[in-house]
Amino acid sequence: MGHAKDQKRMKEDFLRFQAQTTPHPLGMVVSKAKGSYIYDAEGKPHLDFVAGVSACTLGHCAPEVVSAIEHQIHQYMHVMVYGEYAQGPAVSYCALLAEQLPEPLETTYLVNSGTEAIEASIKLARRVTGRKKIMGAYEAYHGNTMGSMSLMGMEAQRKPFEPLLTDIDFIRFNQFEDLEKIDTHTAGVVVESIQGGAGFIVPLPGYLKALQHRCNEVGALLILDEIQPGFGRTGSLFAFQQHDCVPDVLAIGKGMASGLPCGAVVASKAHMDLLSDHPKLGHITTFGGNPVVAAAALATLRVLIDSDLMAQVKTKELLFRSLLQHPLIQEIRGSGLMLALIMPHPEIADYLVLEAAENQLILFWLLIEKKAVRITPPLTISEQEITLGCQLILSILDRYHQPDVN
Repeated sequence: MGHAKDQKRMKEDFLRFQAQTTPHPLGMVVSKAKGSYIYDAEGKPHLDFVAGVSACTLGHCAPEVVSAIEHQIHQYMHVMVYGEYAQGPAVSYCALLAEQLPEPLETTYLVNSGTEAIEASIKLARRVTGRKKIMGAYEAYHGNTMGSMSLMGMEAQRKPFEPLLTDIDFIRFNQFEDLEKIDTHTAGVVVESIQGGAGFIVPLPGYLKALQHRCNEVGALLILDEIQPGFGRTGSLFAFQQHDCVPDVLAIGKGMASGLPCGAVVASKAHMDLLSDHPKLGHITTFGGNPVVAAAALATLRVLIDSDLMAQVKTKELLFRSLLQHPLIQEIRGSGLMLALIMPHPEIADYLVLEAAENQLILFWLLIEKKAVRITPPLTISEQEITLGCQLILSILDRYHQPDVN
């Protein structure tokens, strides 16, 4: 009885003292997490098809990551604001990342999150070009800080917080004719390599390459947001590597440190040096490059490089697609282990997510596309776990009754 009271109190305190993002959070009381499972207060395992919204790349408490964190906390933790001291985990991470990326992506600025990476990218584009106009894509999502939100082409989400940044304009993702809107007044164009909140929209063949070409023509920087598709989620380290395209600026985060808060901006050294002078501290962060977080990021990157996890992604994607055949699943969008089930109506998506939660399977929604159900499991998920979760999804959809779903 005492344990039950403690858990009830925790739920009450969660709702009372911790600020909420929605009026009705799912509210599971978590006791532990391991591999592909999160355990509730009663010790029941919940199969995780979300991975902390694409953040837990190697699953929960991956031994390589835990070991790296444990080692680092006994050496040193925070010692100085970013960029003043040479700290082993951060330096090693930046060097290893540079080895995996094409030129000119060689210099990394470590920050705390994906949205901070976008903020720094906007500043970098204006600093490099001397121009003001930044272009985004309609139905984009880059985070919720003011600059990132300024690039969100979703009026309902933006309007309560306006005025946001000025000199912002939008193109339609995958619409080649809109590329002409990018002109000699444009400092930078920020797009996701796969549009996330919009429903996991993948670029059409040749689109990212054409976008890069147009930016080069007018002297604008191409800023690719790989915050969610990055770190093996689509089968390559970054999704842009499948599209014959190299951005001027790469914004990363989410799965970078297997669940620890982390983000980064990567660009040429010549461009990045402009943030360090005229003015000095052109971008500054206290906790960016934190050695414990950097150790986790380094361990994550090494596992991805040294293992066959990324090579398994397409096989696992095909398994999901082959198993998830149902009249209520209109299509499966996305790439790799970044998949979205598109339902006929938002009500069906809600039903599936909530019923799955009751049956110990973790699914989640997308921000903009209300008919979508997210499937972004850890890259380490087994084929047996995929099969188990998919069977449960199908059985839940079989129980859904509605006279007209078209």
